[in-house]
Amino acid sequence: MKIPFNDLTAGYPDYLEEAMARIRHLIEHSRFVGGKEIELFEEEFAAYCGTAYAVGCANGTDALVVALKALGIGPGDTVVTVPATFIASAEAIEAVGAKVAFVDIDPDRFTMDPSALQSYLDSPAGTAVKAVIPVHLYGQMADMASISAIARKKGLRIVEDAAQAHGATVDGKGPGYYGDIATFSFYPGKNLGAFGDAGAAVTNNPALRETMKMLANHGRWKEKYTHSIVGYNARLDTIQAAILRVKLRQLPLWTEKRVRLAAEYTTALAGKKVQVPFVAEGSKPVFHLYVIQSGARDELQERLAAAEIETGVHYPIPLHLQPAFSHLGYREGDFPVSENSSKRVLSLPLWPEQTDAQLARVCSLI
Repeated sequence: MKIPFNDLTAGYPDYLEEAMARIRHLIEHSRFVGGKEIELFEEEFAAYCGTAYAVGCANGTDALVVALKALGIGPGDTVVTVPATFIASAEAIEAVGAKVAFVDIDPDRFTMDPSALQSYLDSPAGTAVKAVIPVHLYGQMADMASISAIARKKGLRIVEDAAQAHGATVDGKGPGYYGDIATFSFYPGKNLGAFGDAGAAVTNNPALRETMKMLANHGRWKEKYTHSIVGYNARLDTIQAAILRVKLRQLPLWTEKRVRLAAEYTTALAGKKVQVPFVAEGSKPVFHLYVIQSGARDELQERLAAAEIETGVHYPIPLHLQPAFSHLGYREGDFPVSENSSKRVLSLPLWPEQTDAQLARVCSLI
């Protein structure tokens, strides 16, 4: 039984016919940029997130850049994030001219350690910090009550990187509740994925919404040739918005299936020589990834591959050790929790239509 890491085609029967009809309609009417589909998706996604506003963007990285720019972050500022994440979380900081600073992660959640954040902010270097980007990794939200309390006390802005956390909550609150802005990716493999690149930022602040709308569309919003600020082109594609509107209606059911499959994994792997994901009290993760830990991770991955089972490692090289950030001067050993997790984590196959037989085979081989 060959088992892929993810099967995007398995969900097509739920929505493909309607999505293709909407695509055809847009093509026939030459509606490719802007328009009603964008407006409706923004309204519907904001409602799903429980926020007042959503702003469509070209991708999740642009959403982060737009968010930081809207908050006035730029040269001379420092923004704190974590090294255990995809590079977009940090490269967006440098894209606006600010400096990246890393703090380590909590060994259980794999998200920003509030005590590490507090220590950095209390250090001399902490005086330059203007914003914090906690990352809701693998579909579980960070300890936002603690992080936001620390950040607000210092007068810092908060951008939640929720690229993997569509629908996740902690203490009943989702991305965008604690932060000034939360950003999402709709990369095809995400829990809510487009047919290409797409992203969004959500907020409860009307002024930030207006600024982000302008930043993503050449500094304009309502008037075609009135440019209120200098922006750039980071708009959400209209066809992608139409596809996302169709898929968004399926997302609650897909999330329910992911949570059920994750529970089955956890039950089947309990007591085995692997560590199953930790779920914090009050947290409801959406399991974008089901990530186990093993001291023999590489050997385990090789044996599963030999049995035609695809797995993934997210992420094998922490950002502070990436060549792109060598100028920051970090060294191996600076963030031991992130470094240790990068050697132990293994993402198992997981998608909403995965069968019980496929899951059982993965577990039996582990």
